[in-house]
Amino acid sequence: MEFFLAYLVPILTSTVYMATPLIFASIGGAFSVRGGVMALGLESMMMCGAFCAVLGSYYTGSWAFGLLCGILGGMLIALFHAILSVRYRMNQVISGIGFLGAGTIVITGHQRGQQVKGLTTAAGLWASACMGLAVGVGFYEGAIIMCAFLFLVIVSLNRLDERYLKASSVVRIYLEYSSAVPFSTLLRALRQKGWHMAYVEYLNHENTSGSNEILLDLQRTGRDSNPNDVIEMIRNVEGVLFVEDI
Repeated sequence: MEFFLAYLVPILTSTVYMATPLIFASIGGAFSVRGGVMALGLESMMMCGAFCAVLGSYYTGSWAFGLLCGILGGMLIALFHAILSVRYRMNQVISGIGFLGAGTIVITGHQRGQQVKGLTTAAGLWASACMGLAVGVGFYEGAIIMCAFLFLVIVSLNRLDERYLKASSVVRIYLEYSSAVPFSTLLRALRQKGWHMAYVEYLNHENTSGSNEILLDLQRTGRDSNPNDVIEMIRNVEGVLFVEDI
């Protein structure tokens, strides 16, 4: 009994909690298929609905309005997919996989330090759908050539990603420095160490205390990019009063 309460109950609770939106989406997909539209882009419809729900509830402070925005957001993507499939006779597999791939693309980070993730997954889904269609119509040579080309592209891009993107460092710092010291002094010190400024935000536009407060996003490519080194370097710059990694 203790094992059941300690392990199985939380697992069952999490299963029901996480499966609920998937069940609702599956029910919607079943109705969509009965209506003549193959709903392969359910993931993008769910993500658009979730985004609109959060956006609506955030700006209005009402969960009911957020729920309404979520419903309308999901319906908008579904309507667009239906128009492409029914009105313009577009291949439903291509259209659905297109929306499905779009649902895997996300943007992370803040301001200019943003990173786009999921492009490779989306492109792989689209390419796999095209290869499946090629095999379905009997164009086996084209499917084999496309598979080999896709493999080479993914391998080469992964090596470039390992060398340049994954080896880069991004750090956000809070900085206070004296108003008597030009900001260019800090910029020159950063450039000498190979760091460049991706984003800057001034926090006290009308400050009269003789110091400036800013947020900085710094980026540097290279496996030897240590954020602690750049923070220590900034501390030693003349006129810097306080610096901290956030």
